[in-house]
Amino acid sequence: MFDVGKIAIIGSGSWATAIAKIVIEHTHDIGWYFRKEDKIEEFKRKGHNPAYLTSVHFNLNEIFFSSDINEIVEEYDTLVFVTPSPYLKDLLKKLKKGLHSKLIVTAIKGIVPDEDLVCSEYFHKAYNVPYENLAVIGGPSHAEEVAMERLTYLTIGCSDVDKARSFSEKLASNYVKTKTSQDVIGIEYASVLKNVYAIAAGMCYGLKYGDNFQAVLMSNAMQEMNRFLNTINPIERAIIDSVYLGDQLVTGYSKFSRNHTFGAMIGKGYSVKAAQIEMEMVAEGYFGTKCMKEINRRLHVNMPILDTVYNILYERINPQTEIKLLTDSFR
Repeated sequence: MFDVGKIAIIGSGSWATAIAKIVIEHTHDIGWYFRKEDKIEEFKRKGHNPAYLTSVHFNLNEIFFSSDINEIVEEYDTLVFVTPSPYLKDLLKKLKKGLHSKLIVTAIKGIVPDEDLVCSEYFHKAYNVPYENLAVIGGPSHAEEVAMERLTYLTIGCSDVDKARSFSEKLASNYVKTKTSQDVIGIEYASVLKNVYAIAAGMCYGLKYGDNFQAVLMSNAMQEMNRFLNTINPIERAIIDSVYLGDQLVTGYSKFSRNHTFGAMIGKGYSVKAAQIEMEMVAEGYFGTKCMKEINRRLHVNMPILDTVYNILYERINPQTEIKLLTDSFR
């Protein structure tokens, strides 16, 4: 079986912290990249991430911290990228080391801005990483529930099944169940779209639409996602699998969903700017909406929910008016 070697986490947010917690239970020796040296020092003083999932404490002897991305890339074999997608390009610009021989695992639920590519596509195009060395972690998975060791199911996607299985073993535990898939592109695009649809669900919540309509919205969202995935990557897949439908449901309904919270604020009358200022974490769906709209200009998939969210966020159309038009299109 493929040996994933030494594993490093690239990112310092809540999901990065949750993945570090999972991986370290197996390896007891990880690398961890933080952008800011002062955050590393604070982590070492407190024994936990000072900004996210502060209830999760780590054995510091099992972690090699660095704010030098090149040091991490040189020393580690499998690199798990968990940075917000809008910041990925700037981070990679610091690289002087090659990535083509590394196993790159993306746990980034977004699209690289100005490139209109999901992360695996970007690593392949810009850094010549072979597709067989590109993997993705799919949900449904809230970092907060991983921190509490609540039962979680993860799907590891990779075109090389052996690599997917090997990495999935580094995540499996009594509270994390894993499975594998070869649908890397589908999982990544689904993880982008579910954030867009969660914003739509939040908007409807803010506008006081009830559970009956939310169910119809989620049903139509899955049909829309399926149309897009079958266009962008036409392979056999079951859209009802947990990595698609499950991830959509948890993001659309949960109190832990940043995108739902962001959408609810918009529905209640907040401006986009005001909602972003009040949010403590990035709502990836805001950026994902614009990127998906640009991608779909080429593909011409029927995506009324995406169009509605885009019109509200970027064209500043009144949410109440735009959502009413959307409701009239559903059956």
